[in-house]
Amino acid sequence: MAKIIHYRNKCIGCNICFELQPEFWRMSKKDGKATLLHAAAKKDVFILPVGESHLQQSLEVAKACPVNIIKVL
Repeated sequence: MAKIIHYRNKCIGCNICFELQPEFWRMSKKDGKATLLHAAAKKDVFILPVGESHLQQSLEVAKACPVNIIKVL
């Protein structure tokens, strides 16, 4: 099983993650940054396990992030 890792404190709020994968992402009205839904937080890093059916789309989201703060492992 893969994991999406999001370094939220470095997010610039470009919205590309939400546009490409709205089932996993929301944009915060509070600070304008992306939020990885249902993720476990470890300090400022958010981790969400994802199944194989979402792997390719998650990789595309990570690649599209302009500040490279989304990783898929």
